[in-house]
Amino acid sequence: MRSRNGLLLFAVLGGMFLAMLDQTIVGTALPRITTELGGSGLYTWVVTAYLLTSTVTVPLYGRLSDAYGRKPLLLVGVVLFLLGSILSGAAQSMGQLIAFRGVQGLGAGALLPLSLALVIDLLPPERSGRVQGALGGVMALSYIAGPFLGGLFTDHASWRWAFYVNVPIGAVLVAIIVWRLPYRPGHGGARPDYLGIAVFSAAISALLVGLTEKGIDGHTWTSGPVAGPIGAALALLVVFVLVERRAAEPIVPLHLFTNGTYSLVNVASFFTAFCMYAGVVFLPRYFQEAHGLSATSSGLHIYPLMLAMVVGSAVTGALISRTRRYKPWLVIAPVFLVAGTALCANLEAGTSTPLLVVWMALIGLGMGPMLSGLTVAIQTSVPPQYIGTASANLTFFRQIGGSVALAVAGTAYASVVTREAPVHGLPAAHAAATATVIPWLGVVGAVVALLALSLLPRGGVRLDRPAPQQDLVAA
Repeated sequence: MRSRNGLLLFAVLGGMFLAMLDQTIVGTALPRITTELGGSGLYTWVVTAYLLTSTVTVPLYGRLSDAYGRKPLLLVGVVLFLLGSILSGAAQSMGQLIAFRGVQGLGAGALLPLSLALVIDLLPPERSGRVQGALGGVMALSYIAGPFLGGLFTDHASWRWAFYVNVPIGAVLVAIIVWRLPYRPGHGGARPDYLGIAVFSAAISALLVGLTEKGIDGHTWTSGPVAGPIGAALALLVVFVLVERRAAEPIVPLHLFTNGTYSLVNVASFFTAFCMYAGVVFLPRYFQEAHGLSATSSGLHIYPLMLAMVVGSAVTGALISRTRRYKPWLVIAPVFLVAGTALCANLEAGTSTPLLVVWMALIGLGMGPMLSGLTVAIQTSVPPQYIGTASANLTFFRQIGGSVALAVAGTAYASVVTREAPVHGLPAAHAAATATVIPWLGVVGAVVALLALSLLPRGGVRLDRPAPQQDLVAA
């Protein structure tokens, strides 16, 4: 029994690791990819294609898994992800790579939310906090391991291995899902909300296209390529709300947002993504541009942040399991985020390593609880038939928050570099840009998250839901 449950936990952790890893592993390989395949003007779309399809499909997988069961949806997701990985590794042009990354993202949208939901399905309530802590640690590890592994493969093998590395892990996951993951039927219901799916997909696609264009040099918020798609997205979201209010089986049940805990946790997820992306995107860039380190070395230099995230997530999971409370530990976390990101305002090209380690550790200790504690809070706030939907929306708001943060920060970063480089030189300019972006993103995101979390009711971890059926777990 224990070995079988261990295999299932490996599948949950492995699926999550693959999904999170692929958001970051390609970034350090992109310069080499564009050199070999050409199409430097399509550089950002290699990342955007994956982000777009994975973000759009996250809520869809979550909702459909509630209705029709986790196992078939997870299997579809892993197979699509592996197919996209193999095709991306074999791509012969940038156009092909962008298309295949889109296929990869179609599968990745299933991996994270369904992994989070399976913890509730398969494990007894008293263990969920600890396991969510482990899942948060895996998220942290994947965010930091991605740039390091991407640089390692690119420097010592081929950029194609940034995609092929998924295949052996994914093949093992498919075997475990087919033979060991129990099939638990969903609640069924009316036919899928096809109109809602179509409108939602169009709205989020337009939003992400606009935000991506904002990150391109020369585009302002009012320029056509930015304002047009974002305006269309807002209009489509209004249409989507109207469609969902009339749907028999809405893909995003709007009534869940009348639950205060559910709404506040999603707000916190959106804004804490500002802090996360500030650290995992701009600190490696600081080490590369201000210190002249390689991509591989810059990944190693932010290990203090990663290790602190793992520790913070694991400790929070253990405390939630012990006390049956999540609010006290979630409210403490943004304090660490404010301290760590605000201290980064002192970053210079010559900032000492011990100081950087302390600042990064504070950021990590603040982010870790958000990765595990928010999941417990949102899953506890909804009825069992909406666990997949809740887990998916938590992931969705985190990814959208990250996209907004990068769009805003990209412009600020570029303007500081342009202003400072002629006066102080490029290394100092990049240090100044990092010292501007991280505090602004981190402090604003953490303060808003703190306000949202402070308003949470004093709810606890529910222990009244049925424990997993042993015959299902052992199947």
